Amino acid sequence: MGVQQMLSSTPEWMAKAETLLTTFGLKLVAALLIFFVGRWIAKRLQNGLEKGMLKAHVDPVLVTFTVNMAFAALMVFVVLAALGQLGVQTTSFIAVLGAAGLAVGLALQGSLSNFASGVMMIIFRPFKIGDYVEGAGTGGTVKAIHIFTTTLTTPDNKRVIVPNSKMMGDSITNYSAEGTRRLDLTASIGCGDSIDKARVALLDLLAKEPRVLKDPAPFVGVLKLAESSVDMAIRPWVKSEDYGDVSFALTEAIKKRLDADGFTMPFPQRDVHLYKHDV
Repeated sequence: MGVQQMLSSTPEWMAKAETLLTTFGLKLVAALLIFFVGRWIAKRLQNGLEKGMLKAHVDPVLVTFTVNMAFAALMVFVVLAALGQLGVQTTSFIAVLGAAGLAVGLALQGSLSNFASGVMMIIFRPFKIGDYVEGAGTGGTVKAIHIFTTTLTTPDNKRVIVPNSKMMGDSITNYSAEGTRRLDLTASIGCGDSIDKARVALLDLLAKEPRVLKDPAPFVGVLKLAESSVDMAIRPWVKSEDYGDVSFALTEAIKKRLDADGFTMPFPQRDVHLYKHDV
């Protein structure tokens, strides 16, 4: 009797299963269709956004980050739409995502600050790759600008990775922003030496250095009357990329030229007078 009841109920069970499979199958097909079509549309929008930003000459680092974030946001909506088609309550998912986003935001305050500073650096461009800058207590040549950090290489070939929030939170000195720089050199001659002859000798030396620019013209003048010397200010202009090499070269050449022309190399001295008293 039990077997007969089971056999008699089989068509009803199969009918329910068929109905369930048919309904769920249609929803599954629709969900998959939404996912793949949505993904295709998101990819096309990502490519279009990337081309548009590159055409507008936006920094490649910002382009990559922006298009990836846009694609991720679109895919979240696509996945939620696909889950909704399957009958899943997406309201709870949205609430969970919101809570997770808030928790992550609180946990990553420093990183978000670095991110915001990185975006500002890319937009306002206080420096570019290859510039020599000083900021956040360090100086070096900019090797890479990322969303969260900036990589510098120091003159002694050390790599320094600076958080962008520190770089933007401090004053930045960009030594490569302008095409030319002025050297501020000082040479001292004796108090008894001729200032005019020293000026002529130094200007002649600067004129013979090919890396010294003619315009603006170099300046040589008296900087200070010191206790035992006359300090001469030497102010030539050079290309920014020649600054270091010319500085070392001129410092040596100035000493040799002053020695060759017979100028006195001053040094601190004191006159001591002895008086003899007859008792």
